[in-house]
Amino acid sequence: MPELPEVEHATAIARRIAVGRTITSVRVLHPSQRRSLPARAAKSLIGDRILEVQRRGKSQRFRLASGRELHVHFRMTGDWLEPGTSELPRTVRAVFGFDDGSRLVLDDPRALSVVSLCASPAADDGLGPDALDPGLTATAFAAALATRRIPIKVALLDQGVVAGIGNIYASEALWRARLDPRTPSNRIDPSALRTLLRAIRTTLTAALKRQERYYNSNATAEEYSRFAVYDREGEPCRRCRSRIKRITQAARSTYYCPKCQH
Repeated sequence: MPELPEVEHATAIARRIAVGRTITSVRVLHPSQRRSLPARAAKSLIGDRILEVQRRGKSQRFRLASGRELHVHFRMTGDWLEPGTSELPRTVRAVFGFDDGSRLVLDDPRALSVVSLCASPAADDGLGPDALDPGLTATAFAAALATRRIPIKVALLDQGVVAGIGNIYASEALWRARLDPRTPSNRIDPSALRTLLRAIRTTLTAALKRQERYYNSNATAEEYSRFAVYDREGEPCRRCRSRIKRITQAARSTYYCPKCQH
C-alpha cells in the first residue's frame, strides 16, 4: 500500500496538473470506482474548479470551488499518471479532463482505489496527526499510546494514532529506533518514544527525497535494497550483522533484527 512518501509524491503530480483548472470531463472506467463515484456524482464535477490538493495521511483531498471535496485513497496499488499523447494503459480506472487540455489519470492494477465526493470538508475524518506534522510532539505521541497494550508495530499502523505510516515504514522506523516491534505500546518509556518519533520522521523524510514507488510489482532486488529490514528475512542486519527475522502481526509481515531491536 502506498504510504506517506508515495502519496505525497502523487499529490505533487495532482497539484501540478489540476490546481486552478476547471474540470471538463470525468470518465470512471471500472465498476469498483463507480461504487464510490457513481455517474451522477461524476457528472456533477464538470464545471467545478480545483482550488487545492492536500495530502491527509495516506489519502488526498481535492478542495473544489463549489465548497465540496473529492477524496482519493489509493489503497494497494493506485497512483496518478501524467499521460502524454500515447495510449493509456489497460489498468487506468478514472480520467479527469481539464480546461487546458491536460488530464489526471488514476492507474490501479487491482482496482481498489476509492474516489468519493463529499458535500463539504469532513470536520472529523478519524485520522490522527500527520506523521510529519511539526505539531505532533513527543508528549502528544506518548499520550496517544499511553492506554494501548497492543504491540508498537500494530499501533503505528493505526491511522487514528498517527496518519501516514504503513507496514513498510513502520518496520523501518522501529529498526532505526532499535525498538522491538512486539513491545506493548504503553510500556515504552518517554525517552524511547522520543527516539521513535525522530526515527519515523527521518525514515519518511528520506523516502520523500527518493520519490520512488516501492509497491511496483516489477521492482528489482536493487530497488528493494534501500530498506534496512523490510523484505530482508534471513539477510544480515546492516547494523549488527545478525539475521533479519520475519513475524506476522495483525496479518501483516513484520521484519526486525532480534539482536539490536530490544
